[in-house]
Amino acid sequence: MNWTAIRAIYMFEMARFFRTLAQSFISPVISTSLYFVVFGAAIGSRIQEVEGVSYGAFIVPGLIMLSIITQSISNASFGIYFPKFIGTIYELLSAPVNFLEIVVGYVGAAATKSMFIGIVILATAALFVDIQIQNWPAMIAFMVLTCLSFSLFGFIIGIWASNFEQLQLVPLLIVTPLVFLGGSFYSISMLPDFWQIVTLFNPVVYLISGFRWAFFGLADVPIMISLFAIAGFTTLCLVAIWWIFKTGWKIRN
Repeated sequence: MNWTAIRAIYMFEMARFFRTLAQSFISPVISTSLYFVVFGAAIGSRIQEVEGVSYGAFIVPGLIMLSIITQSISNASFGIYFPKFIGTIYELLSAPVNFLEIVVGYVGAAATKSMFIGIVILATAALFVDIQIQNWPAMIAFMVLTCLSFSLFGFIIGIWASNFEQLQLVPLLIVTPLVFLGGSFYSISMLPDFWQIVTLFNPVVYLISGFRWAFFGLADVPIMISLFAIAGFTTLCLVAIWWIFKTGWKIRN
């Protein structure tokens, strides 16, 4: 493993992140505050509790998941797309660096950025509501796994995209609606029976359910199924990336 190459890629990506530090941190703080105003105040005034948890606290795991999923995809996809756009990816491919080292550098940086955002949102949420985290190791594990898996997914999107518009296509039209419909701001047990069954086909439900379980001990689906879902998604992304570098799809032509 060429740790020097990994460190160079990682530090380059992190330097780009810190150049826009104010935007990277202020934006999620403002967004989180707006969500609390809209959902916490407006809807929370009508829904006092969900399964014994105050509504303001109940939506915190969903808000964090919404942000780290979108940020992971955005950071990773732009990180690998930009070298494609300006042509420097060919220098990277011709260097004595294998595909695993490239992936670790870019995905590791994207996941680190998303973790920062998640911590900022958690700290911001603590200013609005009283948050009690029952299982810190599980909360951290779910956050890390989500950041890594969706950074891998974003890496794939960055390779697939042919222009800047396509970079936003999947996150805006597919991922964000799935997060909103995946129990971010409600428990799926509040839905009619038919829609509960339909919602279980949304893979994001399992991530949010497991993450919320770490906070409150409440889960819409069994915790082991949530772990299996995120492990399976991560494995699929790794296999897809291995195939991309093996065949040179979208990077050598």
